[in-house]
Amino acid sequence: MIKQTVIEKLGIAPYDSAEYLKTDEDMAAYLEACIEEAADDPVIIAQALGTIARAKDMTQQARDTGLARISLYKALSAEGNPEFATIWIVIRRNYFR
Repeated sequence: MIKQTVIEKLGIAPYDSAEYLKTDEDMAAYLEACIEEAADDPVIIAQALGTIARAKDMTQQARDTGLARISLYKALSAEGNPEFATIWIVIRRNYFR
């Protein structure tokens, strides 16, 4: 990973997919693309759900799911290792209402 100081010196703006997911259709298309690219890598799916949760407002996601915001950030990141129950809660909250 590139250090923050190098990024600042080069004047590179960080890219965050969440900033471009404005509608439910955008989010569904993003998740579908991630599923297609993920093959058998659950980390990609967890990250995609995290990106969508950030796009929808992670604090609100925490309230809606009953999970702690910091737990969601951690679980739905590349470093996270979420339990299936966490993934299922996020999916149900966002896609099966």
